[in-house]
Amino acid sequence: MLDTAVHHWQDGDRRLGQAPAAQRRALERVIERIVAELRWRLGSSFTIDELVDCYDGSPAWSLGLALQASPAEPMAWEQWVSDAAFYRHMRRARDWPKGARGARGSG
Repeated sequence: MLDTAVHHWQDGDRRLGQAPAAQRRALERVIERIVAELRWRLGSSFTIDELVDCYDGSPAWSLGLALQASPAEPMAWEQWVSDAAFYRHMRRARDWPKGARGARGSG
């Protein structure tokens, strides 16, 4: 599950980097909102495995956050945007990069 999740997160980050400049602000608003939610759900000290556990149910709550943060930008509602937020938050895990070492090359 870890390798699959990290692969999705890396892909989301890659897609964010390729997003049209005109949509970046809306995408960043959604990412910031999801990262804030992850901080609330996981606290300041978490492992990558805990983040993966949180990812498992994330579509149920992340879409609502995306709709609130960028109601006029449908691209910002796509799952890959949430994946980019998880990738960004993963780098704050206390076991980063050790916990994701095996998955780093799969992107």
